[in-house]
Amino acid sequence: MDFKREDIMNRVEIRAIATMLFLAGMSGAYGEEEVVCYESRKDASKVVQKEVEPGLPNVVCSPVTGAVLWWGDPYDGTEAMGEMPIEADYSTAEALVKPREEQLTLIQICGVACHNGVFPPVPKDKNPRKLTMHQDIVPDSMDLQHGRGAIWCLDCHHTTTRNKLVDNFGKEISFNQPQKLCGKCHGPVYRDWREGIHGKRIGEWATDGTKRWFVCTECHNPHDVQHGARNSGFAAIPPEAAPKLPKGMENADHERHHGSASGSAAGDGDAHE
Repeated sequence: MDFKREDIMNRVEIRAIATMLFLAGMSGAYGEEEVVCYESRKDASKVVQKEVEPGLPNVVCSPVTGAVLWWGDPYDGTEAMGEMPIEADYSTAEALVKPREEQLTLIQICGVACHNGVFPPVPKDKNPRKLTMHQDIVPDSMDLQHGRGAIWCLDCHHTTTRNKLVDNFGKEISFNQPQKLCGKCHGPVYRDWREGIHGKRIGEWATDGTKRWFVCTECHNPHDVQHGARNSGFAAIPPEAAPKLPKGMENADHERHHGSASGSAAGDGDAHE
C-alpha cells in the first residue's frame, strides 16, 4: 500500500510540474515584458497578460497565432451584464460581460472633439453619403459590407450622440451591450444567443453557475461581416499547429474518414473554408 501511495504521489507531482512547464512555455516572456493577445477576434478583443494570483496568469497566449489558449481567471475585468429585456439563459445565473468601451480609443471624444467642441449636427435623413473620415473602419461608406446595401451607419449609431448605439425607438445603447442593437435585425440568432446556443461562454459548467458571455462584436466585425470572398460572417481564426504524433506513429490516417462518400464530404467542407 505504501508503495502504491508513493507511486501515485510521484505521478501527481510529475503532472503538476508538466503543467507548470506548459504554462511557462506558452506564456513566453510572461513577467518580463507585456504580452498582448486576443480572445475571439484579432484587433478587437485584445487582452493583456497579467498575474491575477502568484504564479497564475489571467490568460495564456499562443506564441503561434496570438490568440488566448487558456483562461486562468475567466472573470478578470468583467462586470454584470446589466438589465436585459427578455428572460433567457442568462437569467438563470450570474451573467458577466467584459466592457469594451475602454478598448475603443475614440469613444470618449467621438461626437465632440472631432466636431469643433460640439455634437455633430442632426442629419436631414439617413441616406448614405460619402464620409471624409473613418476610412480605416469603412473604406467605402457607399458600399457598407453589412446589410448588403439595406442599411447605413445611422441605422446603428445614434444620430447625434455618436459614442452611443441606437435601438428601434431612438434610445441610446452602450457599446458594452451591442447585442441589444444586433437583435434589431438578427432575431433568430439573437434568440439563440440568449438561450446559450449561439456564441461563446466561459466559466462554470453548471446551469446556474457564473459565466462570462461574449457579446456580438467580440466575435463579429460589425462593419465588414462578409469578409470578402469568404462571405461567412465570421473571420477564420488561424489554427494552431497540428500536435506531434506519438513516438513510433508515422501518420494519422486512423483519424481520417474512410470511403469515397466521406472523402467527398470532407473535400467539400475544406473548399468552403
